[in-house]
Amino acid sequence: MNTTNPYAPPQAAVQDVVESTADGFELAGRGMRLVAAILDGIFLVLMVYVPVLIGIRLNGHPLFLNANFNYAAALHSGAWGILPGIGLLAFAWINIVFVSRNGQSIAKKLMGIKVIRSDGSKAGLGRIFWLRNVIGVVLGFIPLLGMVYSLVDALLIFGQPRQCVHDKIADTIVIKA
Repeated sequence: MNTTNPYAPPQAAVQDVVESTADGFELAGRGMRLVAAILDGIFLVLMVYVPVLIGIRLNGHPLFLNANFNYAAALHSGAWGILPGIGLLAFAWINIVFVSRNGQSIAKKLMGIKVIRSDGSKAGLGRIFWLRNVIGVVLGFIPLLGMVYSLVDALLIFGQPRQCVHDKIADTIVIKA
């Protein structure tokens, strides 16, 4: 007499499949890339916009909108107007050093991921800066096309090679470091 249930689900040993490239590099996860992008944005805000608020407050001006105070003019005058510029230069310098050394932004370094060429070779600073970043920013300024580009760029991460449009343009992939 057979005691197995014919309606039971099939039994099989299932293992997670680790996606990797032909060269054996393990691709960075979508979530890791998302967290790295968010962290880079947070670092930029902390290094550029927080000094603006601190400078405005140290000068005795209110942080909230005031009809009698011209914030735009105040940003370009006084020592506290320099603070965001210093923060931006520091943010840019740190990223330039990290990217040129190992293909990592501040957040990518923290997340343990990096950018390399599709063939496994090192991605240079120019390739990462111009092809991965500047082209996307320029396209983003074009009405309607910029929105479509941004949407398609983000959605392509769900494709098999996990490459966004900016990765395809620059011929790069993001791997675990």
